[in-house]
Amino acid sequence: MTPVEFEFAAAGRIIFGPGRASELASLAARLGSRALVCTGGAPGRHSAILESLDVPFSTIQVHREPTVELARSSAALARAEGVDVIVALGGGSVIDLGKAVAMLIGNGGDPIDYIEVIGAGRLIEKPSVPCIALPTTAGTGSEVTSNAVLASPADGCKASLRSPSTLPTLALVNPLSTLGCPPGVTASSALNALTQCLEPFVSVRANPMTDALAREGLRRAAAGLRPSHADGSDVRARTEMALCSLLGGLALANAKLGAVHGLAAVIGGMVEVPHGVACAALLVPTIEVNVAALRSREPASQALGKYREAAQLLTGRDDATVEDGTSWIAETVGLLGVRKLSHYGLRPEQADEVVAKARHASSTKGNPIELGVDELHAVLAAAT
Repeated sequence: MTPVEFEFAAAGRIIFGPGRASELASLAARLGSRALVCTGGAPGRHSAILESLDVPFSTIQVHREPTVELARSSAALARAEGVDVIVALGGGSVIDLGKAVAMLIGNGGDPIDYIEVIGAGRLIEKPSVPCIALPTTAGTGSEVTSNAVLASPADGCKASLRSPSTLPTLALVNPLSTLGCPPGVTASSALNALTQCLEPFVSVRANPMTDALAREGLRRAAAGLRPSHADGSDVRARTEMALCSLLGGLALANAKLGAVHGLAAVIGGMVEVPHGVACAALLVPTIEVNVAALRSREPASQALGKYREAAQLLTGRDDATVEDGTSWIAETVGLLGVRKLSHYGLRPEQADEVVAKARHASSTKGNPIELGVDELHAVLAAAT
């Protein structure tokens, strides 16, 4: 038997359950004396939670994916006001900004000092100030991951600053906070959550612990994904997807992702498309190309068995094939109204640039097999 070795990192503490957001005030007061609250573009949705805070706070709104400049200006505000605790109340973009600002307060300097690819990639050596992440969408798992994704419009890309010290101090996952999510956001985030369970499951860096999390996440996706979109007030379905998202975040943080996210990250830096939508458009073509490549070049790969197991979990059928699972995902993508990437402005002449960048993306390194240029082009063409 091959020896098993792995590391596992997660948020300092995870609190999960409907209604647990009521604990935010007491938890924040224990961690700091002045807060910076990062929220989405409609903070009024969560006014009761914010009004419960006992510590003084300032607010930063995140209307789109956070940029390097927004992280820079938010950190400057936090330093000027003596902020010593961050509360990130929103989707993945909001939580990523919160994690970045918490790190910058704790370590000093500018985002570009630490960011990968377009920055200096300097080692993050000091702890972040306490950060409480309270997700209001069920999709990114950012509340339990160690990277913060920032966009750089000038460079036409998104890149990460990454360190175990950027993991939130506390992940406060309250499924009721997702009830107000509109259908489009629900669809995008739910399909991203599904992808973030499947890609770590078949990743070359998967381990027994991430496999267990991904399996359970796929079960939860099967139970909650379609119902949460059909009826946004379905608390049971929302709870299933909040748990799916959390489990996927834990899995990806420790086993990486794959070509879906490698391509989606590049595309997201070039055209304005919701991250979950990009992943949803790419998911089925990537599975099909991966499976064909594995059957041709690595027929003994464990990933083929895992794709089949994922199909069984998603369809609820013990006899399900890989193709049955792919059909279930394709049908779900259709039911949720996901459009092709060309709808968001991606053009055929951009394909060479997307593929060239995606081949070297951090996420792509977790793909179950190395895909060639022609194979990545085939994925992109099918999604566009």
